[in-house]
Amino acid sequence: MHLRLLLLLVGVAAAAADADADADALLAAKAAMSDPTGALASWGGNGTRTNTTAAAAAHCAWAGVTCSSRGAVVGLDVSGLNLSGALPAELTGLRGLMRLSVGANAFSGPIPPSLGRLQFLTYLNLSNNAFNGSFPAALARLRGLRVLDLYNNNLTSPLPMEVVQMPLLRHLHLGGNFFSGEIPPEYGRWGRMQYLAVSGNELSGKIPPELGNLTSLRELYIGYYNSYSGGLPPELGNLTELVRLDAANCGLSGEIPPELGKLQNLDTLFLQVNSLAGGIPSELGYLQSLSSLDLSNNVLTGEIPASFSELKNLTLLNLFRNKLRGDIPDFVGDLPSLEVLQLWENNFTGGVPRRLGRNGRLQLLDLSSNRLTGTLPPELCAGGKMHTLIALGNFLFGAIPDSLGECKSLSRVRLGENYLNGSIPKGLFELPKLTQVELQDNLLTGNFPAVSGVAAPNLGEISLSNNQLTGALPASIGNFSGVQKLLLDRNSFSGVVPPEIGRLQKLSKADLSSNALEGGVPPEIGKCRLLTYLDLSRNNISGKIPPAISGMRILNYLNLSRNHLDGEIPPSIATMQSLTAVDFSYNNLSGLVPGTGQFSYFNATSFVGNPGLCGPYLGPCRPGVAGTDHGGHGHGGLSNGVKLLIVLGLLACSIAFAVGAILKARSLKKASEARVWKLTAFQRLDFTCDDVLDCLKEENIIGKGGAGIVYKGAMPNGDHVAVKRLPAMGRGSSHDHGFSAEIQTLGRIRHRHIVRLLGFCSNNETNLLVYEYMPNGSLGELLHGKKGGHLHWDTRYKIAIEAAKGLCYLHHDCSPLILHRDDTGASECMSAIAGSYGYIAPEYAYTLKVDEKSDVYSFGVVLLELVTGRKPVGEFGDGVDIVQWVRMMTDSNKEQVMKVLDPRLSTVPLHEVMHVFYVALLCIEEQSVQRPTMREVVQILSELPKLAPRQGEVLSHAVDGFASNPPAPVPSGSAEALTGDAKDQQQQQTNSESTTPPDLISI
Repeated sequence: MHLRLLLLLVGVAAAAADADADADALLAAKAAMSDPTGALASWGGNGTRTNTTAAAAAHCAWAGVTCSSRGAVVGLDVSGLNLSGALPAELTGLRGLMRLSVGANAFSGPIPPSLGRLQFLTYLNLSNNAFNGSFPAALARLRGLRVLDLYNNNLTSPLPMEVVQMPLLRHLHLGGNFFSGEIPPEYGRWGRMQYLAVSGNELSGKIPPELGNLTSLRELYIGYYNSYSGGLPPELGNLTELVRLDAANCGLSGEIPPELGKLQNLDTLFLQVNSLAGGIPSELGYLQSLSSLDLSNNVLTGEIPASFSELKNLTLLNLFRNKLRGDIPDFVGDLPSLEVLQLWENNFTGGVPRRLGRNGRLQLLDLSSNRLTGTLPPELCAGGKMHTLIALGNFLFGAIPDSLGECKSLSRVRLGENYLNGSIPKGLFELPKLTQVELQDNLLTGNFPAVSGVAAPNLGEISLSNNQLTGALPASIGNFSGVQKLLLDRNSFSGVVPPEIGRLQKLSKADLSSNALEGGVPPEIGKCRLLTYLDLSRNNISGKIPPAISGMRILNYLNLSRNHLDGEIPPSIATMQSLTAVDFSYNNLSGLVPGTGQFSYFNATSFVGNPGLCGPYLGPCRPGVAGTDHGGHGHGGLSNGVKLLIVLGLLACSIAFAVGAILKARSLKKASEARVWKLTAFQRLDFTCDDVLDCLKEENIIGKGGAGIVYKGAMPNGDHVAVKRLPAMGRGSSHDHGFSAEIQTLGRIRHRHIVRLLGFCSNNETNLLVYEYMPNGSLGELLHGKKGGHLHWDTRYKIAIEAAKGLCYLHHDCSPLILHRDDTGASECMSAIAGSYGYIAPEYAYTLKVDEKSDVYSFGVVLLELVTGRKPVGEFGDGVDIVQWVRMMTDSNKEQVMKVLDPRLSTVPLHEVMHVFYVALLCIEEQSVQRPTMREVVQILSELPKLAPRQGEVLSHAVDGFASNPPAPVPSGSAEALTGDAKDQQQQQTNSESTTPPDLISI
């Protein structure tokens, strides 16, 4: 009895000692970490300790700590707590630890090899941090490990072989790192592996056929940013338990192995964005469990296999951007579960399957850019779920189905560039979720639909251009409170422009040209404060131009030509600083053309065809014309001829003086003196030109731009600078004078968002600009280099805002105003194209003229880089830059941003990405007059749209990006983004044993 009691007391004491040791280890680990939000505040309590077992086990109540019945720590989950620093080696003091999760923090540095001492560890999650270096060899001792998740870190070297020594592994995620080399054939040895992900690395070589030995495997992710040689090994057909295979965007070539048809449990097959050729294997029709199939963006040929009629569970079928031909089979309309069908940019002919949509589940249909004929199916929205209908660029005819006017789920309708006739369906413009209607370039007749109920509140674009519509524009047009683009040109609309148009407070572009509109220009249009483009040309509009037009403070383009307007051009219009193009030609206007403000830049073509107009470009005004000076010929005045002679004489004297000065300067200086360096400093500097010259070494080069080479250098006081060496030029030239004046201006700039110019060294041959050094390098280096995948969205959005503010300051607030170019000249019309290719605005390349709108275009390219992660040129084929690629992929529609979004962004706030993409599209408008000013850009970028209640904020981008640890599951093949409770579900996901991703979405 006494012995039993003694043993019990010894056991209690040992347990208390172990608990004390665990508590000490936790406190030591806490002290070694940075915890800015106090997430670990519960660790340690009041700091007092006692020797009782109950008190010793108090640490079991600390946040994230799980204990055994004896008080030993067996689980630690501190994921998502904003912790940083190195992962504390003190955690290895938790000798009984079985589960460790530190995911979704900011830990950095190498993975501690000491983790190999945790011999009981079965679960290790280090994902979504910034660990670097290679995989520690010591972790091979974790032979009981079942789950290892290293997703989204900065790990390098070849894929680790140490993991092969962990025989019980069933979940291995190495994706989203910088592992290189080939997939080891040894990775085919695991007998229990269920989940294997190596996606989003820099892997190459052939995919080993040994992976076909993983007969327990359920999910395989090998794509995204890897670049394999060859194709998929047919041995993958042996993975009979496989549920998900994602090999998208990884350089695959050859044909799709027909052996994949043996994967009877497969529900997701993603092979998009590769170079797969040949026909679609008919064997894929055997995959009766298949829910999502994406073969888009390949070079597949042939027809859709007849065997696909057996894919009764198929919800998503993406075959767009291939070279497929033939009819779209009728059975596609009979697939009972189909929700998403995208077949655009192929060579399909024939009609659209008549029963398409009858299953009641169709949500997204995109058949654009084919050669389809016939009519649209009448039951596309039979289930009330259709939200996107796109069929532009075909040969469709007949009427638009009346049923679309009752489809309350409909958001986007794009049916332009067809031969559709009949009228616009009744009720279409009253649909509650409608955001875009494009019916341009058809044969539609009838009137603009009058809204009898509530106008579509979210409708942002109405494009009805180039049809045969007639009748008056209804007053209810003012009810479309969200419309931004109103394009009604090239129809036969009549009657007056309704004054209710002034209620369109979000309107940015209005084109009502080439109609039969009458009456006057409604003064109410001046209330459209956001309007940048207004075209009322080629109508029968009469009366006077209302001065209220000047109320549109950001209007860039105004075209009132070829009407019957009379009276004067209101002087108030000349005060509109935003105007960059106007056209008043071919009216009955009279009086003096304003010569101030922006009007001083316009030429005669803007005013021709108005015999009563006079002033600049148009000849002298007749006596009595308002606004002219009649005293110009009084006594004492000089004739124009005498004035011209005086000016020519002064010019000749100036030229002679300049030539003499140049000749004298050349005669006084020797060639050796041409190499004397001069330092011009814009603040107190502790270095000389000799120190700057010491930086010009090959090993110091950190960049090469459109106008020179950039070096990094260390000054004697330890400061680092960036030195930009500009091309050689003669210092005595007028071109150099422009350079000196410009550099003097730049040196005076002090702005928190602009790199400071410290000074410059110069001689007669070369100029060296000395800037403060930015240790993080350029945006291009960061975004397109190895760190680009870890440049998260919040950082990218901040870069966009602050860069815009810096450029806005140069354009609007500093004196004199500055245009940004990679060039040393200062003239408005350049003698050669200057700048970095990919950023040059179209008008610059064609006319060599630059203005602030050329800068806006370049900034738009930068925004596209931030959104897409792509370089401006070099990634899209010969002659195609990022702007052309984006337009081709999205048709300049912000709703399509997911097609170009950087796949390295695992989760993004979709409304923010769409907003930034929208601003980028504004900046890269082909016509410079349609681009906003940088002041407007800053304002628009800073004013994020508010999220609608319960609408998705975070979108898991496991589609065009590598498979991540997304927030939460969604129904298989769903076309909906992750919404609503994504964050709560993500927390639950963190606590689960594995990081199995949800059913992926292909958009």
